[in-house]
Amino acid sequence: MIDFSLTDEQKALRDMAREFAKNEIIPKSAHHDETGEYPMDILKKAWEVGLMNLHIEAENNGAEMSDFDEMIVAEELNYGCSGVATAILANNLALAPVLVGASKELKKKFVEPMTREFKLAAYAVTEPGAGSDVAGIRTTAVRKGDEYIVNGSKQWITNAGVSDWMFVLTKTDPSAGHKGMTGFIIDSKSHGVIIGKKEKNMGQKCSDTRAVTFEDVRVPIDQVVGKEGEGFKIAMAAFDHTRPAVAIGAVGVARSAFEHALRYANTRNTFGKPISSNQGIAFMLAEMARDIEAGRLLAWQAAWLIDNGYKNTYQASIAKAFCADMCMRVATDAVQIFGGYGFNNEYPVEKLMRDAKIFQIYEGTSQIQRVIISKFLNDGKGIEGPNI
Repeated sequence: MIDFSLTDEQKALRDMAREFAKNEIIPKSAHHDETGEYPMDILKKAWEVGLMNLHIEAENNGAEMSDFDEMIVAEELNYGCSGVATAILANNLALAPVLVGASKELKKKFVEPMTREFKLAAYAVTEPGAGSDVAGIRTTAVRKGDEYIVNGSKQWITNAGVSDWMFVLTKTDPSAGHKGMTGFIIDSKSHGVIIGKKEKNMGQKCSDTRAVTFEDVRVPIDQVVGKEGEGFKIAMAAFDHTRPAVAIGAVGVARSAFEHALRYANTRNTFGKPISSNQGIAFMLAEMARDIEAGRLLAWQAAWLIDNGYKNTYQASIAKAFCADMCMRVATDAVQIFGGYGFNNEYPVEKLMRDAKIFQIYEGTSQIQRVIISKFLNDGKGIEGPNI
């Protein structure tokens, strides 16, 4: 049986996230976009009401929410402002490989404290010369006794400047390809961790995005996530959890752009009638609504699959590629419907168009998602639907 209904608990979670976006994010989104100020106060409130660290297991004092639960939260927060939402949800990304692969002892040391006090984490994988090509990273970790010595640099790391710890992917055996990669939890205050300047980006301006350099950083052996050589596998497994969340975030931004465009089209008159009555505009709005609905279902499917124990890599890549491209298209069309006003930063769709672009880039570009999808198709898998 196929059932698209939400449980009473999920409806309550949606309503809480929606009210939080309405009351805490939307009134402040323009300020944070204009100033680039990190929304620390908003994040602390999100932590207090339970909208952060959604997936920490019950045995570590967490809410142990499902990936599908995150679909509900992430859409509403991104509807409010995707820059603020990225800051709020970055902990989920950093936690993903740790929850997938870390030992109970490591979770007790780094994960459980996040349920007792407000802490932030970062996912440090991307490098200046290795973005979507994760296997191309050059940061090294060399074993010396009971420690590893980490050297290298990372780029575009969300929450780097405010994080308490980072998940860092390194090469421990450069000759072994992706099987020679190892993940660590590294305390952000460790000697030799150098945090770069806050980047000035096109959109999501309040998100704290920085370079991180590691100079002879000493990391205890018990802070390896999983085992030596399992880093690539763990990092890729984390994407199966996080890409549906990025996809639904794009749905939230697109939904906001669409609603602004619809309201404007119903009140802006030309030739004595609302522009929404003109077929050219009406069809644009219809296609925007169609694609938002399709994107939500793709993201929901990808999350549902992994929650129920099925492999979702193919569906996660389809959801991420479709929703990212859809979001950019919907935001651009919203600007077009607003006309000259849409090009002006005193109107909301200009910001949404800038914010939308990053969805086609982070957590694997739209082109990389197509590479993944194509590989499944070339291997004779995928198109017949999930094997469930």
